[in-house]
Amino acid sequence: MTNNRGIVLSESIIELIDQLPTSGITVRTLKALDFIAPGTWQNFGSFDQAISQVTGNSDPGSVQQIRDRALEIYQGQPELYHRVLWLYQGIDNAGTTLGTATLANKIGEQVNFLGLLSKITPKADKAQAIDLSLKIVTELLAFCQLHQISNNRIAVFVEALPQYQDESLIRMAALISLDGIIPLGSDFTPSTAAVLTKLTPTELENSEGFKRINSSIPGANPASKLGFVQESFVAVQPWIDRFIAERQLTREKIIDNLQSFIEVTPDKLDYLGAFLDMATNYYTHTGIQTLGRHLIQQAQINP
Repeated sequence: MTNNRGIVLSESIIELIDQLPTSGITVRTLKALDFIAPGTWQNFGSFDQAISQVTGNSDPGSVQQIRDRALEIYQGQPELYHRVLWLYQGIDNAGTTLGTATLANKIGEQVNFLGLLSKITPKADKAQAIDLSLKIVTELLAFCQLHQISNNRIAVFVEALPQYQDESLIRMAALISLDGIIPLGSDFTPSTAAVLTKLTPTELENSEGFKRINSSIPGANPASKLGFVQESFVAVQPWIDRFIAERQLTREKIIDNLQSFIEVTPDKLDYLGAFLDMATNYYTHTGIQTLGRHLIQQAQINP
């Protein structure tokens, strides 16, 4: 069941985390990116396991108490938490998903990437830059929604980025790697900023990502919303550049780690970013984890 914004209403946070996959392309991709921030990301096998991982407490009575309280908090402000989920799901759904049967055949084995090329069309650099910037805006909006920040959104978000950890940090690592470096190169931020500077409101309106999250982007019209997207990217750009430089990230390093389960040849690199965009939903997966962690921590603070 969904409301008129397409927000999933039928599942509780417990059900959402219990249903997170423990294998498949998204999980393998996130594990492959562990080299960027070693030990940062752990998958949640269940909500009770998430409680134990977040709190360090595995006592059954304590876990049940936190579980009940987290669900109570979630149900107490459904619109707030559903909006966060809607943002993460919306930006993921903007990409075309490969057929379920095609991917199901590849789960648990190495992906024959070359055999899937007939279903993939690489994005033009402009479309890739727009999608990248909208994912950054999605992260900003979800963060501010979750923490109920309405003023100085961009400044507060940029200030919080250096404190990112766990699934939030690996989500940003995936954004930089999969949506930035692989399709656009390690120095993608100046070229992305240049694309956004020349972008028209109509071009932004025509992007699938914008159609998905348009209602949450501040601004009275497409032109002002474009201004918010541009301002957000420029503000986050220094943090991204430092992230890449400090970890010495290159396309070669990222692909080397992905090749543990994806077969790819040098002449097909242009297709790899498009494949990962279609085959993964890392924003939704880690976004659900972020929401679950937030609720568990709130349940601890307010038992």
